[in-house]
Amino acid sequence: MRRVFTAAIAALTVTTAGTLVTGTPGQADARPGKSRSVAVSAAPKPGSPGLGDPYFPDYGNGGYDVDHYDVRLRYEPATDRLSGTTTILATATQDLSRFNLDFLLDVESVRVNGWTARFDREGVHELVVTAPRGLTTGQPMTVVVTYSGVPSETLVDGYSGWTRTVDGALAVNEPESAWWWFPSNDHPLDKATWDISVSVPDGVEVISNGVQPRPPLAEAGNRMRWGWRSTKPGATYLAFLAIGQYDIVTDTAPNGQQVINAYSTTLGDRKPAARASIERTAEVVDWASGIFGPYPFEAQGGVAAPIDSLGFALETQTRPVYGPGFWRRGSNPYVVVHENAHQWFGDSVSVANWSNIWLNEGFASYAEWLWSEAQGEGTAQELFDFTYADYPADDAFWQVLPGNPGAGAVFDGAVYDRGAMALHQIRLAVGDDAFFRILPAWTAAHRYGNGTIAEFQALAEQISGLDLDPVFTTWLFTPGRPTPAAATRTTTAPAQPKSWTQIRAAHQLLAR
Repeated sequence: MRRVFTAAIAALTVTTAGTLVTGTPGQADARPGKSRSVAVSAAPKPGSPGLGDPYFPDYGNGGYDVDHYDVRLRYEPATDRLSGTTTILATATQDLSRFNLDFLLDVESVRVNGWTARFDREGVHELVVTAPRGLTTGQPMTVVVTYSGVPSETLVDGYSGWTRTVDGALAVNEPESAWWWFPSNDHPLDKATWDISVSVPDGVEVISNGVQPRPPLAEAGNRMRWGWRSTKPGATYLAFLAIGQYDIVTDTAPNGQQVINAYSTTLGDRKPAARASIERTAEVVDWASGIFGPYPFEAQGGVAAPIDSLGFALETQTRPVYGPGFWRRGSNPYVVVHENAHQWFGDSVSVANWSNIWLNEGFASYAEWLWSEAQGEGTAQELFDFTYADYPADDAFWQVLPGNPGAGAVFDGAVYDRGAMALHQIRLAVGDDAFFRILPAWTAAHRYGNGTIAEFQALAEQISGLDLDPVFTTWLFTPGRPTPAAATRTTTAPAQPKSWTQIRAAHQLLAR
């Protein structure tokens, strides 16, 4: 459902249109107004430059926890130039002498709690900020970063997570996306809320996460400023921008929430198929809420991206973004089911590290099977049988482990298809009553947090009263084609479920 940049981090190089400017500390720049008494550590230490993720060890940063990002930007579609200021509200989790942010664009200045801070570049995407005064554990941090650049020309090993389109741009990618447009602690372990504000020429639309706290505001120079607000914590890769020419459709969902869908005007004859799919979002969310638990966010919707843009879809929080390829053969509600299932599995409950990606992709893929069952287009068992038969025993597909696929195979097809098969085998092992109690119990227990496969297994065992280690080990962590549960084995070639064609078409773009 996403596209990942998986080149070895140690081998990456960065090229930009400009150079990084280094600031200098200024003790005369103390904030005016009331004085504060701050405890000073005897020996503050640098925060770690990464969170130690086994796949992407330098993603994220240690020493602080972010509560909120206020991202205020100005964008020029004609030149792809982006400039702005991001204010980060955080709390020090250790005594800090310096800390890192994940970011690529050219930085003009950094202030920490009102004081000018020194900053330098290390590695590929590390912006290292030296606090002018030591920060103590538990101390609030207000970090203000001013910057500019051309994101599409800011490359990591020849790649940009910012997609320039014929009429604007998209900031949509996984597992890294924020690097190209706002400084952040870029790992799902550090969730935060967002305010995102973008000034663009009049006549250009800006779509992002959450709700619009106000209509777009007119600015000098024939410009409009669009604002979006996310009130529920999210991982940084789930924040997005879609800038360009869009037709925006608003409605109200059955649960009373605002639904905002946007369709690129470049879609041409694919637009009706896009609308026939994305306009079912509120219906899908209503259905999924009955299985996975209450919808975890404040708004719903979707974005149909321009014809010259993405080759994938992403579960950007509250409002998934879909590449134009999904509408090539007509409507496809299954990709809408997949991305909205991620609002529970991946967005609200995020991975504790990227090796647990099955908790995202396996669950979203199995949601498609449940939707097929509900629509009378093929049961989950029929889809299991046909998917299992579709991959011969000697296919390399069976050598990828959904429970630990490796950094280069995070979005391999096996994580999706074998991942869904694994969930079906768990369902068969525990029975429907326990299985459909496990799913909402999981989303409730880890709402707005993170989870691991081990934690999911423990919960499933607690609710079912069964030892599930054999099924988890066999289907998630053992190479080779597993043998299904005896009661479900079939000796004849299974018939193709009605939903298979659309599910397969969606997965051809989702999995990489």
